[in-house]
Amino acid sequence: MGGVPLGKKKKAIAIKDYVSWFEIPAVDFQQAVYFYNQIFEIEMVQNITDVNAMAFFPVTTGIGGAVISGTGSIPSDKGPLIYLNGGDDLNNVLNKVEQAGGRIVMPKTFIGEDEGYFAIFIDCQGNKLALHSKN
Repeated sequence: MGGVPLGKKKKAIAIKDYVSWFEIPAVDFQQAVYFYNQIFEIEMVQNITDVNAMAFFPVTTGIGGAVISGTGSIPSDKGPLIYLNGGDDLNNVLNKVEQAGGRIVMPKTFIGEDEGYFAIFIDCQGNKLALHSKN
């Protein structure tokens, strides 16, 4: 059996955020960039090389991420679920998903007083993602 030997305790490691970066894969890079620019009302900075293309979500603090296209970047609705920040009210973002080419699979749903709300959508590339907000 694995684990910590009896009589010894593991030292707790304080980690501020368990997510440090995220990448959302895309086959049609420009369509994906347009989708996220539309639903979040942002302008993503793009970096296109011979190897891949990336568009960065604008952040000043906190966790950053990008849309990425290139070898091995395959959209999927299976696997880990990334929760994107829905701002003050995730409906402000969610209400733009379908007009930007995505599909809502779970509408805004109440979790609890302390936790807020979440919703799940499929983006224009076929990736399953979620939104979270306190209201």
